[in-house]
Amino acid sequence: MHWVNDSSPKGFILLGFSERPWLQVPLVVVLLVSYTLTIFGNVSIMMVCVLDPKLHTPMYFFLTNLSILDLCYTTTTVPHMLVNFCRNKKSISYGGCVAQLIIFLALGATECLLLAVMSFDRFVAICRPLRYVVIMNRWFCVRMAAFSWFSGFSNSVLQSSLTLNMPRCGHREVDHFFCEVPALLKLSCDNTKPIEAELFFFSVLILLIPVTLILISYGFIAQAVLKIRSAEGRRKAFGTCGSHMVVVSLFFGTAIYMYLQPPSSTSKDWGKMVSLFYGIITPMLNPLIYSLRNKDMKEAFKRVMSRIFLFKK
Repeated sequence: MHWVNDSSPKGFILLGFSERPWLQVPLVVVLLVSYTLTIFGNVSIMMVCVLDPKLHTPMYFFLTNLSILDLCYTTTTVPHMLVNFCRNKKSISYGGCVAQLIIFLALGATECLLLAVMSFDRFVAICRPLRYVVIMNRWFCVRMAAFSWFSGFSNSVLQSSLTLNMPRCGHREVDHFFCEVPALLKLSCDNTKPIEAELFFFSVLILLIPVTLILISYGFIAQAVLKIRSAEGRRKAFGTCGSHMVVVSLFFGTAIYMYLQPPSSTSKDWGKMVSLFYGIITPMLNPLIYSLRNKDMKEAFKRVMSRIFLFKK
């Protein structure tokens, strides 16, 4: 491995917005609020989906997976970012950086695939309702979820290996809040074009193919919804699908901006802000979108809360 030539692997200095210290307090507030809402929202969804038998369906099985994923996804970066904001020297150990890179990349890739699987589930439910139970059987759902997790971590191992094996020639200043592929590639003192081409290929598989499948699924869903005679039914269906598409667009749009262009062409500060959207804002919005706009979830939450309080009494 090339890092052996750098003597012993040392930690990294995370620059973040070191040139704009006045942004530190607003960022700390945003991180604290977002992380708190992410924890509360995702834990609530997991609790309700597990405890309420009426939610033991494919849709909520995948939603539980998404909540677990988002909770781990933000925990990989946000606590360390908050600690760094509270001290003068913002750094991370080499081992911590490697772990952060692998886990963050794995969970991000898994979310891309899981969102595609969830859109397929909605497509079958709306466009093939009579065959829904047959197609989305328990074994098929478990295999699709397992495929998403396995593929996400496999992609992460490949991309992380390529990134970490680039020679850095002692460069240790990462111009970012956390360890991420585009930021680490900028530390290389060698020609990064071949590695960028390989990373681009993996990113296309993980980003463009799932988002294409999602758009196709929602295209068929939109056609089915337009055939609904009830105006109120169409409004509710479009409202739900529209809110899902907003989150999907925000997550995929910002991730595509970061990973499907050369690191050198990414604006220094804009790239950092974009990473906050798919790394922090989207995991916070997912539970809000998938629960507050979901009548079954709200009713299940009330049932679970009433059972808990009755048990205490």
